[in-house]
Amino acid sequence: MSRHAPTDDPGDPGDPGASAPEVSPPEEYAAGMPGVTAALRQSWEQMGVRRTALTLLRVNQRKGFDCPGCAWPEGDRRHVAEFCENGAKAVAEEATTRRVTREFFARHTIDELAERSDHWLGQQGRLTEPMVRREGSDRYEPISWDEAFGVLAEELNALGSPDEAAFYTSGRTSNEAAFVYQLLARAFGTNNLPDCSNMCHESSGSALTETLGVGKGSVLLEDLHEADLILVVGQNPGTNHPRMLAALERAKRSGARIVAVNPLPEAGLLRFKNPQRVSGLAGRGTALADRFLQIRLNGDLALFQALNRMLLDRDAVDHAFLDAHAVGLPELTEHLRGLDWDDVLAATGLSREEIDTTLDDVLRADRIIVCWAMGLTQHRNAVPTIREVVNFLLLRGNIGRRGAGVCPVRGHSNVQGDRTMGIVERPSPAFLDALAGEFGFAPPREHGLDTVRTIEAMRDGLVKVFVGMGGNFVRATPDSTVTEAAMRSCRLTAHVSTKPNRSHTVTGRRALILPTLGRTETDVQGSGPQFVSVEDSMGMVHASRGRLAPASRDLLSEVAIVCRLGRAMGLAGFDWAGMERDYDVIRSHIARVVPGFADFNRRIREPGGFVLPHAPRDRREFPTAGGRARLTVNDLEVLRVPEGRLLLQTVRSHDQYNTTIYGMDDRYRGVRGGRRVVFVHPDDLADLGLADGATVDLVSEWRDGVDRRAPGFRLVAYPTARGCAAAYFPETNVLVPLDSTADISNTPTSKSIVVRLEPAS
Repeated sequence: MSRHAPTDDPGDPGDPGASAPEVSPPEEYAAGMPGVTAALRQSWEQMGVRRTALTLLRVNQRKGFDCPGCAWPEGDRRHVAEFCENGAKAVAEEATTRRVTREFFARHTIDELAERSDHWLGQQGRLTEPMVRREGSDRYEPISWDEAFGVLAEELNALGSPDEAAFYTSGRTSNEAAFVYQLLARAFGTNNLPDCSNMCHESSGSALTETLGVGKGSVLLEDLHEADLILVVGQNPGTNHPRMLAALERAKRSGARIVAVNPLPEAGLLRFKNPQRVSGLAGRGTALADRFLQIRLNGDLALFQALNRMLLDRDAVDHAFLDAHAVGLPELTEHLRGLDWDDVLAATGLSREEIDTTLDDVLRADRIIVCWAMGLTQHRNAVPTIREVVNFLLLRGNIGRRGAGVCPVRGHSNVQGDRTMGIVERPSPAFLDALAGEFGFAPPREHGLDTVRTIEAMRDGLVKVFVGMGGNFVRATPDSTVTEAAMRSCRLTAHVSTKPNRSHTVTGRRALILPTLGRTETDVQGSGPQFVSVEDSMGMVHASRGRLAPASRDLLSEVAIVCRLGRAMGLAGFDWAGMERDYDVIRSHIARVVPGFADFNRRIREPGGFVLPHAPRDRREFPTAGGRARLTVNDLEVLRVPEGRLLLQTVRSHDQYNTTIYGMDDRYRGVRGGRRVVFVHPDDLADLGLADGATVDLVSEWRDGVDRRAPGFRLVAYPTARGCAAAYFPETNVLVPLDSTADISNTPTSKSIVVRLEPAS
């Protein structure tokens, strides 16, 4: 092992009860020198000083590699250090010099690894060779690549139907790998392609496709710089998309006003100390949010309906735009006339004055952008809420105008690109027609399973083989107890991974770990060095080229894994060998199948890549069924929580990215040395007869009558909205019922969990 290898210490500070977290007042700014220090400290620990310098200076550069973290775009003006604190942590985790060898798996049974925390598992280092858990065995052992593909092909080909398999994808998969992966699944005969979008922005895609005709954001990075007003709703950019803070800072310097709408005060939206500026390191930084609306969880639909009602009452709408480009104004006007202000104030927890002054901001602005993330998408009424956001922008003509539009901020580096490449369980007929024409086969037409329905199908014995392309499925999904039992019922579970994670410890009768290259590493195939491409949150497509030597000679790229599996399965009529040998072959196929990718191989080699077309943004054309944007009627139902209960949202700490836990601290919220904390307003603690610092169990309540329990959480008195609470995922995913999902999108309602707090058992 490397000198940077962790000690194999049986003690695990990330385990429940192993240590009590220390709590101090939350920070009132983001980044600055502490952000630089934290990024460098973790990078040096994982990579060493020289490797840190060589690696971080290539992140998000035109001839470098795309950060494996968030999907925020780079823009034309790139800093020499074009990364954030959490981006540096993500890179360090992947480019670590720590290695997980066959000796590691020989020392630990699967049950022993299951007792370890997510943090400990991730800290062990990079996987180095394929591993198999054979039926009846208690641990993993080495297996050759050929035998591994044989095992997987054998299980898949023995299924009674292709629909008894599910092919999951995380957001780190490149465009090229995603395209061949969906091709493999459909050549096999199924549309069971669940992905992480099902759990995050599926609600956004559903609402935007219905109302605007395109299920993606309509703004580019320069639009934020030119906006008059930016509403940041249900989003914490300081932790989840830190480079967004620099864009907001630039917007502020150009005169924009920023309104933050969130149950939690977030440090990044209070003040930003830009580490790329001397004033950010030594000065006070920039106050970002001009207004903070501390909304109650699930109150966003009521807020936007109130704003829309007042715009209509004042006739402060863009009639010329609406007459030319939209339908549904009479129906919306009639519906909002019946809006009950008592319901609005109860749902939002805001005062009428706060809403009125926000309307003043709106009326002064010609160009408005609304940005949002999981705070809007993970409620039962998420799709109606986002449709109401679209109503708000359409009423003022803020679609197809510079400095204005919808901005759903994606949380993983290529989650949007994966969907563009066909990773979707409900493909459009046009996409399937293009795929059939390009490859000369008949892809399946019946809709497949999304993430929640895949778990249900595994639970019910209908899906028997699970293949995961990246990610940590067990820890990313809801209702952890049900999900783990469903995975264990499979005949085979296989995960393409770079590092150990919890999903490797929750196996079918047989299990495979297939180690793959990371973004930071060179990828050399038969035709020579390869590169891949990704799509950012704003529809920009650019190249990514790793430069580091692979962590092991036994690693394969994601593309190579898929192509070799296709050959092992005997899926004839596809040039799997040619696509593995030269990724330009894949891009040529993409150019003929996926709209917007014509001449892909030439355009992806241009500096900075290219932007995909977006008809509403580019031409004010709306590819809906009627050819116009749709104003929609959305019923308001106030989520009323029973006496003695709170409404819980799951959130990230500042020391994690999705399910990857970098450390035990949440610097911005004042938590150090632990993760099992729950943030509750001091007055709610008093009403419940509970003390700050006490230990409680979180118990969720759902209509099925099942008590889902997350034990051993420290109460933290915190300035969240009244009646609301927050705690970190994945520890609290166990509380989210599998069938508590958003209407239409079927996204788990991880921001709307009714809980009671009980003294720790």
